[in-house]
Amino acid sequence: MPRRKIALIEIQQETNSFSPLLTTLKEFEWSFLKYGDDILPEAKTSKFQTGGFYKAMTEYGRNTVELVPIICAWAQSGGPLSEDTFAHFKAVIEHSLIQHPDLAGIWLSLHGAMGVQSMTDPEGNLLEWLRERVGNEIPIGVPLDLHANVTQRMAKHATFISAYHTNPHRDHFQTGYKSGKVLIDTVLGKAKPTMAFRKMRLLKGGGYTIDFLQPMRAIFRRMRQMEKIPGVLSVANFPCHIWLDEPELGWSTVVVTNNNPILADQLAKELADLNWSVRKIAHPQPVTPESAIEKVKQAKFRRLVGTAILCDVSDIVSAGAPGENTHLIRAILEQAPSLVSYTSIRDAQVAQMAFDQPEGSWLKATIGGKLEPRFNRSLDFEGKVIRKFESQLTGKVVVLQHEGTHIVVSENPNPVMKPQFYQDLGLNLWKADLVTVKNLFPFRYHFLKYNRLTINVLSAGTTNVDVHQLDYKYIPRPIFPLDGIESW
Repeated sequence: MPRRKIALIEIQQETNSFSPLLTTLKEFEWSFLKYGDDILPEAKTSKFQTGGFYKAMTEYGRNTVELVPIICAWAQSGGPLSEDTFAHFKAVIEHSLIQHPDLAGIWLSLHGAMGVQSMTDPEGNLLEWLRERVGNEIPIGVPLDLHANVTQRMAKHATFISAYHTNPHRDHFQTGYKSGKVLIDTVLGKAKPTMAFRKMRLLKGGGYTIDFLQPMRAIFRRMRQMEKIPGVLSVANFPCHIWLDEPELGWSTVVVTNNNPILADQLAKELADLNWSVRKIAHPQPVTPESAIEKVKQAKFRRLVGTAILCDVSDIVSAGAPGENTHLIRAILEQAPSLVSYTSIRDAQVAQMAFDQPEGSWLKATIGGKLEPRFNRSLDFEGKVIRKFESQLTGKVVVLQHEGTHIVVSENPNPVMKPQFYQDLGLNLWKADLVTVKNLFPFRYHFLKYNRLTINVLSAGTTNVDVHQLDYKYIPRPIFPLDGIESW
């Protein structure tokens, strides 16, 4: 029999509705943007969803299916996509659908918390738009990020939905492979996915949803047990992205079985009940920048054998913040200028200006306060240019040093996921008293070798972890914990 054609479409971006900055094609080009056959060399070596899907297609589906790559687009978390950017992605997809009218399936990898300028539920819109073009018979498999906000429209038009089982996310590849395998079986008639979906009026985040820590540890363990039940194809739990201002915002559960709707419904409800049962457990409470610096100063022994990691939870770039928070840097300069500190900030103007200066020269600059002046005051700083670096992802990067303070100024936002961000600039983590990061979860294992003290620091910014302080306008009400409700 001829091989069945399955399309690869991936558009990944997590939107912060409170960011003043739009996400355009430029932001995708910074991270990853490939079309057609140009995707294949990357897919062969990718450790993310596309890599797992490629392996499923070429190994599990060998000689039975054929891969049709259409688009693979990733952008760092940020503000909503511009209308033109979303329209461009649709145009690329439509052109390919016309060229391949004989598709047997579509693998549509999305984040699940993407926003688009002047649009509600754009990923549901994209799925509905696809259905209008390919009909209801072609299966569409949709792997999502664990922080997706699953909507009724997404659940209606997807054949099945799956997701990561880890937070911090460590199973991108496995998620791509598993979803690819289910899609191949569906295309070949070996499986008939039946999906159950539950939505909860629940809004919790801010470090609360780590899979290997309580209160979520037991819930993720139960999910793994559920997937071992005969006939269960996928179990997904979605503690949604809290910085998305959407009418259907809230936690979700999705269970997919092989033609067993009753089992899918039972398990989806059980998982929702488990989530609801732990809703009143408090998430870790952050401290002020001033308190954080005092804690670091007091931790003398820990600083001798490693470093302290300060998570700037008001400016989480990996959750869509612009990355220009000056509050924490200001506290370091005022309270502990002699401590060896490595911090990062986004300021394209200063990065470009400093990049033109020779290493070893001194520079006076006004840093920050340009993108979100409602939260951040500009900071006057004078430092020596000690390192310069440039890449597609980071843009121009310059390290400015004054006494023990090292400020890494970059053109583009940086979440500082891994130690390599500082190490590639010649900064030795063993010599650091404190290091700042702008991501909420991944640093916890990437920096494990060096980290002796973790402090979540809250000042003011786009990613305030206290949902009571966020300026929601469109979310459903009532919702816990903003309202006193006793049922999801």
